[in-house]
Amino acid sequence: MRLITTTLLMSALALPVLAETRTYATDQGHTEVRFGWDHAGVSRQHGEFDRAEGKLSIDLDDPASASLEVTIDATSLSTGFGPLDDHVKNADFLEVDAHPTIRFTSSSVTRTGDTTADVTGDVVVRGVAVPTKLKVDLTHQGAHPLAQFIDYYKGDWLAFRATGEIDTSSLGFALPVGTLVVDISSELKAE
Repeated sequence: MRLITTTLLMSALALPVLAETRTYATDQGHTEVRFGWDHAGVSRQHGEFDRAEGKLSIDLDDPASASLEVTIDATSLSTGFGPLDDHVKNADFLEVDAHPTIRFTSSSVTRTGDTTADVTGDVVVRGVAVPTKLKVDLTHQGAHPLAQFIDYYKGDWLAFRATGEIDTSSLGFALPVGTLVVDISSELKAE
């Protein structure tokens, strides 16, 4: 009997571990999408989108197979100055009445370190797809530290910070903006 039990155990250990792809959704209260641009070489300006939703499907043992989709509410733009918000939202730039969302869809993920990866895809602004690469740093994986105090935080979590640049030359802006620098941080909860 002991030989059978040992043989079964050895067989079970020899089986390949099945990959587990999980889907994570952004936590709106802890997701920030910030951006900055050079204002005619005179100053550096910044803004933020207050509303963004994302879904990440990933097998943490095979991050190259991951897929990411993010939708940003372009009408939620905030620079901290109302007249500038209105100008960036109008037809000179984002044209949010006709294009109320900005979308990013990944096409590939390349692991660059233990907790880092390059995520390549297209960001669609004003209906124009712009190839973009985000440098991503995984900042948390597993149980959320606040789960012991707040039930909402129970479950499996990921968090990351991503930075990248978006070339605006093909977007048809009325004034030259050059390159937008994006900085995103987000906590995501497993569904």
